[in-house]
Amino acid sequence: MPDDAAIEAYLLKAAFGFIATSVEDEPYVVPRLFWYDNASRRIYFHSAREGRTRRNVERNPRVCFAAGELGRLLPADTALQFSAEYASVIVFGRVRFLEEEEEKRRGLQGLLDKYFPQLEPGQDYRPITNEEIDITAVYAIDIEGWSGKQKVAKP
Repeated sequence: MPDDAAIEAYLLKAAFGFIATSVEDEPYVVPRLFWYDNASRRIYFHSAREGRTRRNVERNPRVCFAAGELGRLLPADTALQFSAEYASVIVFGRVRFLEEEEEKRRGLQGLLDKYFPQLEPGQDYRPITNEEIDITAVYAIDIEGWSGKQKVAKP
């Protein structure tokens, strides 16, 4: 991708991504819905309060996050020339289990706003309650670096 603005634009629109954690010599990759907050340059996601993701990030907060998409398949006259259009972003950073209620609420609301932008809290659905905040594990990836790659063929 040509620059940071293109990477940010991709993260804002990507449907889902994969979070990779690692403890000792065992990698673990899991798909997640996510919200990229460009104001804070963080990726937010949620999961169960207990489980492998939580155990892994408590032991090793370094993570890799990836999002990608496939475009048109590009046939050719020779096997070696077959290709495809694509776009992908890889993010490196440290993940934090959020404890502060306001940041947890902001992360969860960001997810709702991303995936259901046409719906309004308090109008179309009941807003997030304090009890729901208490039982949900919300994480933030503080981004330390990233790269993006894309291939777009001529029509």
